[in-house]
Amino acid sequence: MSSIRMMAESLKNIPWQDKPENITGAPVWRYSENPIIGRNPVKNVARIFNSAVIPYEGRFIGVFRGEQVNGIPYIYLGHSDDGIHWIFDEEKIPFVNEKGEAFMPRYAYDPRLVKVEDTYYIIWCQDFYGAAIGMAETKDFKKFVRLENPFIPYNRNAVLFPRKINGNFVLLSRPSDSGHTPFGDIFLSESPDMVYWGKHRHVMGKGNEWWESVKIGGGAAPIETSEGWLLFYHGVSGTCNGFVYSIGGAVLDLENPSIVKYRCENFLLTPEEWYEERGFVPNVCFPCATLHDPDTGRIALYYGCADSYVGLAFCELTEIMDYIKENSVLTESDREIGIR
Repeated sequence: MSSIRMMAESLKNIPWQDKPENITGAPVWRYSENPIIGRNPVKNVARIFNSAVIPYEGRFIGVFRGEQVNGIPYIYLGHSDDGIHWIFDEEKIPFVNEKGEAFMPRYAYDPRLVKVEDTYYIIWCQDFYGAAIGMAETKDFKKFVRLENPFIPYNRNAVLFPRKINGNFVLLSRPSDSGHTPFGDIFLSESPDMVYWGKHRHVMGKGNEWWESVKIGGGAAPIETSEGWLLFYHGVSGTCNGFVYSIGGAVLDLENPSIVKYRCENFLLTPEEWYEERGFVPNVCFPCATLHDPDTGRIALYYGCADSYVGLAFCELTEIMDYIKENSVLTESDREIGIR
């Protein structure tokens, strides 16, 4: 029995497929029926990708990046009995302000969905006179109230931790510029109330390895374990034919998550299958969410594929933690508290 424990509620109906034989590299394997969401999934939406799911009332619910047929991205709500087959609302999520008045973003993409205590938070990238982070909260997935933008432009790839740390909400983000950023490190910020953010710390910089040599950014919400926060993030490399997005893994300190305890020098998943290599934006594996069960150690990882599809991959807690630790290479900035 492994000594590594996962701090989470039991999830007996987690989607799962056993590991195939003769797997090489990292102990992460794709669902054999990928992609689980194909093109033209709902009226007026050409593609769904880069999306996040969560358990809810014995089933699953998710927030999905829906690229409309006019090219503008918005967030749509989806429902599933098994976490694999999804039914989507035809209309965009109807965000409102604190007065209950309609308050829709001009566009919204790459959502994350995280439960902290009794509230579900949706975090996405939107226009705030430049690319910035948008937020909303819901308790019932019927009323979605937008919160204050945490930062001024330019910032994206925001990921909320699933519990408060030292009494504060904690958020990962990736400061950027106004374009398709050719650089980027992961930073951490704290808030007592989801309104005022500060105590900013550097977490991780781009790696020395080719697969994450251009920039990195947050992915799925960190998973709390007895050895630290397990983080699936994305790393980007440059080629003569554009960027390539791969999935990496790291473990952050439990009480000071700006400190990186382990960081895998190898990618965990990189574009290899047709639905990852071919699409609207080719060569993309972009992690956005996990489902995980502490009783079995099973982890189901949802990721965007080529800006066209949603894929599902699997791993087991002990195996993935051992692999990250065995292949860990840390930089000086990884070990720092992240303030200078």
